[in-house]
Amino acid sequence: MKTPTLEDVAARAGVSTATVSRCLNAPEKVVERTRLRVMEAVRDLGYAPNFSARALAEKRTRTIGAVIPTMENAIFAEGLQAFQDVLQGGGYTLLIASSGYDPKVEEDQIRTLVARGAEGLLLVGYDRAPAIAAFLEAQNVPSVIAWAHDTTQPGCSVGFDNRAAMRALVTHALELGHRRVAMISAPLQGNDRARERHAGVLAALKERGLELEAMVETPYDLEGGGEALQQVLRDKPETTLVVCGNDVLAAGALEGARIIGLDVPADISITGFDDIALARIVRPALATVRVPHRDMGEAAARAVVSLVETGRAENRILEAQMCLRASLGTPKRPS
Repeated sequence: MKTPTLEDVAARAGVSTATVSRCLNAPEKVVERTRLRVMEAVRDLGYAPNFSARALAEKRTRTIGAVIPTMENAIFAEGLQAFQDVLQGGGYTLLIASSGYDPKVEEDQIRTLVARGAEGLLLVGYDRAPAIAAFLEAQNVPSVIAWAHDTTQPGCSVGFDNRAAMRALVTHALELGHRRVAMISAPLQGNDRARERHAGVLAALKERGLELEAMVETPYDLEGGGEALQQVLRDKPETTLVVCGNDVLAAGALEGARIIGLDVPADISITGFDDIALARIVRPALATVRVPHRDMGEAAARAVVSLVETGRAENRILEAQMCLRASLGTPKRPS
């Protein structure tokens, strides 16, 4: 079958090719009756604009890339949805890649997105080789860092203070009487968000003259959380609070506690981080930190578009809030 062209659409709708182009690129400039007739012809013929030709003519792709650590859980989903919604409203297309928490894969994905015409990038956290920043600067492709915020780092960021948010949650738990605290975290190497959350736990404990009882690093998945909890309790059975680096690990830890017959929070308290939907569904519901994923995604989209179109954008720091739920209670035994 012959691929339908702009001329075919114009002939079917009884308008000029210029009118068809306006309907597709600036529909608000075309009267409704004409626009509806053109769009009906587009649907009937199955016409799709030639992206390559348009990009060549405009010398722009209107494409933004995003490289996230994983697509295997919901940690980034809400923020990316908001990011895409804002981009789409501004006439931009989003291309998403996942690194699997592998720095080499992330570098390859960044270079590939730039090669495919990404005009700007959304990146998660600061941990990457200096050569990548040099490459993006040489290509004149701006980037926005999200899910983290560090005033000592160059460039534009839209994020929150992971350390302060975790510190606040652990401080509250200490006020409830917990003294024997362990942590389950993602691997700290190559993950500045995990390191900052770990640092927040240590800071809260240090204020009370305490030390972390145990620290287990494991991949971000349910199985890892459950196995890590059992490891903690084998090594430090007097632990009364297990702080998890995210809600997925915490949900796994809850299941691990159930398997070995522990009541949460009567026997042990468990906390998460992120406040994804899972945190509200599990039983008991997770005490956690609510990350402003949607606000962050929207603000990051506006920032990257501003960088692409004007070369300027301001850093934005958002507030992460404690969500106190049933998985965190007062320890029943002296700690």
